Amino acid sequence: MTQETLVTFGGVIKRFGDFVAVQRLDLEIQKGEFLAIMGSSGCGKTTTLRMLAGLEAPSEGQIRLGGKPINDLPTWQRDTPMVWQSLALFPFLNVIENVEFALKMRGVGAKERRQRAENWLERMQISEFATRNISQLSGGQRQRVALARSLVVEPEILLLDEPLSALDAHLKVRMQSVLQNLQRELGITFVYVTHSQSEAFAMADRVVIMSKGKVEQIGTPQEIYRAPKTRFVAEFLGSSNIFSGRVSNQGMLETPIGTFRLPEAEAERRKGQNATGVVLDTRTELGVEKPQSDLNFTVAKVVGEEFSGATATVYLEASDGSEIRVQNSHEEIGRLPIAPGQELYVSWRPEDTHVLSND
Repeated sequence: MTQETLVTFGGVIKRFGDFVAVQRLDLEIQKGEFLAIMGSSGCGKTTTLRMLAGLEAPSEGQIRLGGKPINDLPTWQRDTPMVWQSLALFPFLNVIENVEFALKMRGVGAKERRQRAENWLERMQISEFATRNISQLSGGQRQRVALARSLVVEPEILLLDEPLSALDAHLKVRMQSVLQNLQRELGITFVYVTHSQSEAFAMADRVVIMSKGKVEQIGTPQEIYRAPKTRFVAEFLGSSNIFSGRVSNQGMLETPIGTFRLPEAEAERRKGQNATGVVLDTRTELGVEKPQSDLNFTVAKVVGEEFSGATATVYLEASDGSEIRVQNSHEEIGRLPIAPGQELYVSWRPEDTHVLSND
């Protein structure tokens, strides 16, 4: 099935004085997709969202919505509602009045807007709170009110600016499921800004990673996780071990902490060049004995370990001071002498090395 483009950023640049917040952004957002834009603070993700919402004007380039230029269209004429990080609910209105507000501004009659608001309160499972003041709600309940208020107008696109950042961890997971199910059920395009990798990767169809105002990579969560294009992306994800060096004429990557084999195609292509290999922490193994000869390996000292669900991550320090991560099951880690300062072999298969494409 051919995808239909809903939003186009064409050569969009945003400056604040001499500071360039967004550098020549070319991006297409498909109708009905869940797109997450992520990056560290100051990367340009929120500015990008605000330009789409009409809260900031591009310095250069053009934004199109449904094929029509919207650079000069005021916010209230764009039909691009936003769920804010602060939620921005009206404290002087009760729950159902908050949900009705946008419909009232659009001239929808009292009976219809009440019916539509009640329907959305029911869908968001907060009907029992219809007459409550906003101050009487929990964080998760307020989040549902904010979503109902935005969705009651039945928009083609919904913008979300770090909407889960103020919630406790267990509520975040629950609201991720609510958002994902809503988006799929309604077929509305979601553009979701976050600094959280877990949120973006759990919900989005595609992820845009930004740094210093420019796009580093666009792809599915699986593509970005398994094959980061740049060193920044690999480091930002935090789940990769990174080894840089020069590829010998024999196709070996020579680094400060050892000489490693690369996948055959990369080894042949990169002979005599600098290269950076990336190995996921889930693809590495730990051991007390020297690994078999068909594996890459290096020796590193244990720094500490971290437990997360069914897995444990061991942090080690290589001979040059760089960090190495190994993630394995508790059972596998439990067989090893994990203690600060303990030297262990870290090994991985050559074919599990991803070579950065732009290095």
